Amino acid sequence: MTSNDAKKQPNMNTPKNFLIPIMLLHLRDLNVHGYELMEKLTSFGVESIDHGNFYRLLRQLEKDNLVTSQWDTSAGGPAKRIYTITDAGQEYLDIWANSLNQYQQLLNNFFQLYNPFYTPTTNQRDKQDEE
Repeated sequence: MTSNDAKKQPNMNTPKNFLIPIMLLHLRDLNVHGYELMEKLTSFGVESIDHGNFYRLLRQLEKDNLVTSQWDTSAGGPAKRIYTITDAGQEYLDIWANSLNQYQQLLNNFFQLYNPFYTPTTNQRDKQDEE
């Protein structure tokens, strides 16, 4: 392994299927147009969202009845689609939350074995102490 290989980081972009529950999570609390949702995802920590794929994914979510949309013409300028989570979307989100909770347990077990002195609360407390 060369020193260049050691410096390379794996590409850890958000997987497309993980993007769906993050989108639904944001739509659970507010009805927004696509661009606003994209900004919320970026603030959440999702990096490098391809605009074309993002809107295709929104259309697919609508086809799958996980979200609905309607045109908003109340603001000045062109009409915008406002997206809303459906009951089926909420159920899908609940299933993901349960799955992620189970996955979190596995991650906690992994890190406990990997580094028995690491705990998220200890790590957070250490960062606060450094400030």
